[in-house]
Amino acid sequence: HLATSLPLPSERDHLRPRIDLIAFMIDIKSKYSLKNVEASLAHVDASFFLGKVCFLVTGVGRVNYCSVETNAVWKLRDIYCSPVLYCELELEGVRVATAQRLLRMLQICAGHIPGVSALSFGSLLRNSEDE
Repeated sequence: HLATSLPLPSERDHLRPRIDLIAFMIDIKSKYSLKNVEASLAHVDASFFLGKVCFLVTGVGRVNYCSVETNAVWKLRDIYCSPVLYCELELEGVRVATAQRLLRMLQICAGHIPGVSALSFGSLLRNSEDE
């Protein structure tokens, strides 16, 4: 399910499936997308930041057109202890690989991978980013 911002409308709460992963998309070419993500983060329950949130940064192949500083993205990563995935949606191979990574993260967050929890997966990602 896609939403352009949070909070989600409450009138359909009873029909909404369980939310296992939230991927915030930031278009590196749009300061508005970063502002929208920052505003939406206030509406996410703190328990989701334990392995069930990631930031997906798009447009990284167009460094000359960046409106969002990478430091701002890294700051979000550090504040919310959530991984960052970078991708260029215009390249099919990168788009497919990113979708596969997101699907795998979703499977883990939803509890479909035995022996791996969202919390342990998140800590593994943070450890690999530190190296």
